[in-house]
Amino acid sequence: MSYVNPPDLATKMVDAGEAKVFMSTRDTLIRAFMAAALLTLGAAFAVTVTVQTGEPLLGALLFPAGFCLVYLLGFDLLTGVFTLVPLALLDKRRGVTPRSLLRNWGLVFLGNLGGALTVAVMMAVIFTFGFSTPPDEVGRQLGTIGEGRTVGYAEHGAAGMLTLFVRGVMCNWMVSTGVVAAMMSKSVPGKVIAMWLPIMMFFYMGFEHSIVNMFLFPSGLMLGGDFSIMDYLVWNEIPTIIGNLVGGLTFVGLTIYATHGRTGKPRNRPAPVQETAAGEPAAEEQLVRG
Repeated sequence: MSYVNPPDLATKMVDAGEAKVFMSTRDTLIRAFMAAALLTLGAAFAVTVTVQTGEPLLGALLFPAGFCLVYLLGFDLLTGVFTLVPLALLDKRRGVTPRSLLRNWGLVFLGNLGGALTVAVMMAVIFTFGFSTPPDEVGRQLGTIGEGRTVGYAEHGAAGMLTLFVRGVMCNWMVSTGVVAAMMSKSVPGKVIAMWLPIMMFFYMGFEHSIVNMFLFPSGLMLGGDFSIMDYLVWNEIPTIIGNLVGGLTFVGLTIYATHGRTGKPRNRPAPVQETAAGEPAAEEQLVRG
């Protein structure tokens, strides 16, 4: 069967988290680099479609193409390992320690950052003809996105920071749902459908994804956006990473593990009612009811 039921899914999630912990440094970095590169190319594609058509929903509808390629090819995003790797630690898999968990997260972060920055530079070259002309319409839009989602939050102070954090939480709730949902199917069409819907939702609603932002904001800085690197770090990237961790682990990883991997003890069922040949409850049952 192509469908993996939830108890087996919980086991697959723990197994996946364990495998990522013991992956070699080289493979972890390569897979993280390529994951961010493909995802951010999808983001550049979605922004281009949105600007050229004037229809944000169409951009959101097409954005998941990059994400689907990431997981069909077995690459890793920080948002995904935030959800899966802690489950191997919680399940007490042999050799999985807090240090090995942090090592995995650190390597994936570095690989993702490298991939996102590479695409940011390459797309900036395209949008400016090798920095010889002002950015085109899509490039100008990337600069505007960077301003609105850094300085725009800062203008609201603590309320802006709270909004940014919650958008990070909601983002990885959706993104990790897509990562995990792909494991429910053994067919390519099933995996793609399972991933496509939650990823489209997060992008259209403007939630904050730390890896996508590693592309959007450096691009915006290179293309004339009116904000600083410190604005980007304080008023976007750092709170977004924390929100992504909380959202993916709390609302996806731990919930599925708790209810399907470590199912609670079922309640005692009531004894069946014995009936007479005439279909009436037995005499002792009638006394109880009376």
